[in-house]
Amino acid sequence: MTNQKTLKRQYLETKIRAGVYAIRNQITGRALVAGSTNVQGTLNRHRFELQHGQHRNARLAQDWVKHGETNFLLDVLDMVKPSEDPAFNAEQELEILVSLWRQEIPCVGELGYDEPRSEPQ
Repeated sequence: MTNQKTLKRQYLETKIRAGVYAIRNQITGRALVAGSTNVQGTLNRHRFELQHGQHRNARLAQDWVKHGETNFLLDVLDMVKPSEDPAFNAEQELEILVSLWRQEIPCVGELGYDEPRSEPQ
């Protein structure tokens, strides 16, 4: 029981961090690049939905079934650095990071799973 309490405490103390993530198909090279205010939680949700055939991105879900989980990488690419500056806007910083990573990793059209959107997930 002590181990369970320790794990629960560690979970509750874990800081939720905003960041940019990618889901990449190692067979086709297609990628989804997006941002989230809870990057690790969002990646966990994507993995769960894909594993259970419930993902909302049809193309990604089809490739997941076709190529198998082992041929996909789910990575955190970058994290929003916390700042003490009162003018700091974490959401705006996240949007900038997502934009920069989308320029780095092709992820729209035939090269990707992304659908153009104006805000991070």
